[in-house]
Amino acid sequence: MIALIDYGMGNIGSIANMIKKMGGKSKVVTTAAELAGADKAILPGIGAFDQAVTTIHKLGLWDALNEFALVEKKPVLGICLGMQLLCNSSEEGKEKGFGWIDAEVKRFDFSAVEGASNLKIPHMGWNVVRPVVTDWPLFENWEDEMRFYFVHSYAASVNNTAHAKGKTFFGYEFDSVVGHENIFGFQCHPEKSHRFGKIVYKNFIDL
Repeated sequence: MIALIDYGMGNIGSIANMIKKMGGKSKVVTTAAELAGADKAILPGIGAFDQAVTTIHKLGLWDALNEFALVEKKPVLGICLGMQLLCNSSEEGKEKGFGWIDAEVKRFDFSAVEGASNLKIPHMGWNVVRPVVTDWPLFENWEDEMRFYFVHSYAASVNNTAHAKGKTFFGYEFDSVVGHENIFGFQCHPEKSHRFGKIVYKNFIDL
C-alpha cells in the first residue's frame, strides 16, 4: 500500500488515478497513525516551501516521515514541491527541508547565462529528463527521450553528486531527478506525463 501524503498542497487525485492504472494500491494519509501501516509513501506538492513545511509539522507527519524513511527505510517518492522538501533548504523560504537529499533549492537565475534572457519563469511545459545513472530503479525501461511536464520556479542543485540521478536543461542544466537509497525525487509531474510518467509510477510500485 502506498501512502499519499495529503497536507493540502498536492494533486492527490491525479496521483491516485495513475497508481490505480498501473496496478498499484494507495490510500490518502493525513496522520502519523495512517502512515504507519503503509509500505511506501509519495509526498506531492504544489505551492510554497515554508507553508508546506509548517503544515506537515502541524499534522504531526514530519517526525513520522523521518521515521518512515530513515529508520524503517521504506521507499519515499517526492514530486515537484515534494521533491524540494527532500532537500536541505530552499531560497523560497527560511524553513529547513528534510535533508534526506544533500541539495539546495534555488530560484532559476539566468543573469549570467548568455542568450537566456528571454526564458520565462516558471519553467512550464514539456521537457526531457536525461539520466546520469543507468542502474537506478525508477529508470527501469527508460526510453531514449523521456519527456515530462514541469511547472516550477525553483530547482534543486545537489551538493553530493551521488544524489543526482537525472538532469533537465532550461537555460542551464538542473537536477530534475534526485535519489539516495530508498529516497526518490522528481521535479516534474509524472502523473501528468502520459506514458512516460506511467513508467516512473510502475517502477515505484514494483520496488
